[in-house]
Amino acid sequence: MKRKEMHYCQQVDGNVHKIFLYDDISKYGEWNWETWDYDESETSAAHFQKLLEAVPDGEEIELHINSYGGSVSEGTAIYNLLQESKAHKVGIVDGVCHSIAFTILQGCDERIMGYGTSAIIHNMWASVTGNAKQLREEADKLDVCMESCVQLMMRRATIDEAELRAMMDAETVLTPQKALECGLIDKIGVEQKEEPRTEQLLAENEQLIKQLNNRTFLDAEVKKFMRAVAPAQKQKSGFDAFFQKGEKNEHR
Repeated sequence: MKRKEMHYCQQVDGNVHKIFLYDDISKYGEWNWETWDYDESETSAAHFQKLLEAVPDGEEIELHINSYGGSVSEGTAIYNLLQESKAHKVGIVDGVCHSIAFTILQGCDERIMGYGTSAIIHNMWASVTGNAKQLREEADKLDVCMESCVQLMMRRATIDEAELRAMMDAETVLTPQKALECGLIDKIGVEQKEEPRTEQLLAENEQLIKQLNNRTFLDAEVKKFMRAVAPAQKQKSGFDAFFQKGEKNEHR
């Protein structure tokens, strides 16, 4: 069984904590023949809860998603963990965001789909075996889960419930534009930081040249530097004497 991975790291520049959900959501990791049990999955709700504990209140989480979905129970738990977190959550779809992964996105304060990405909403399904009674019981359970999922999506959707249910019945693929129209995301594309304008750089460069051409400014800066790095004795006997002499000459 392929291991499910969710990587976590803190961005060096600023207080942004990035979580990358780049696999199916699952409670179980690989089967470990030594322990005769499953390893911990890095896309489980339990693992996600550990990641959130490391994020201080008031800071920002960037949740990057590229997942085809997975376990409904694990995904729903991750959604609620995001809702409970006091950090500011920004969900960003980097590739696909299908099924329960799209539900997780709804737990973020800001929901963004990148250009060329897709989402899928559909009715839940399960693989079961058993007699007729057991199959009917499983179908009833699915109906309850579906009702909860619909109500969760309707918390922020701008379409009516009947339209949402029809889209889920049809297993609808959503483009970023369609998701935006339905109120299921807030924005398309991630804004890039603006580079300094040429005029601004030229003005700063001109100001620097003026400062370098200013002898008084240079002497003051050099004097400050030499006092900071020179030994105390040499500083007083040598460099101070030099600058004092220079200052007297300037007053003539």
